[in-house]
Amino acid sequence: MDYSKDARVDHYIGSLPVWQQAVCQQVRDLVHAADPEVAEVIKRSEQPYFVLDGNICALLAAKDHVNVFLYDGGIVPDPQNIITAGHDNKTARTVAFREGQAVDEQALGEMFKAIIANNRAGGWRKIKGSR
Repeated sequence: MDYSKDARVDHYIGSLPVWQQAVCQQVRDLVHAADPEVAEVIKRSEQPYFVLDGNICALLAAKDHVNVFLYDGGIVPDPQNIITAGHDNKTARTVAFREGQAVDEQALGEMFKAIIANNRAGGWRKIKGSR
């Protein structure tokens, strides 16, 4: 997949254990596949964020898992039940991946597309407020 990469994100991913690199790269490819206009940035000193008219997701590798924070205000459907934490969080929910665990590319990709559509419609705060 061909997209514009931020060298700082490359560095973040490259510094991780091999299995975490694979998960982060797979998520990175998925979010870019959701929309070719997605941009990569670093926030909070070193954390990779993927943005398009607002935050879509962020990566955070921990000792034994990788967290993918989905910035959707809890409004994007999760029919495959891939969300692992933050169900009541007002800003972001989390999908955590552990070593050997497969990434549900279809479910996560659909969530990325929905978050991007919501961002383009004014953001989840605006959408949530109109409900």
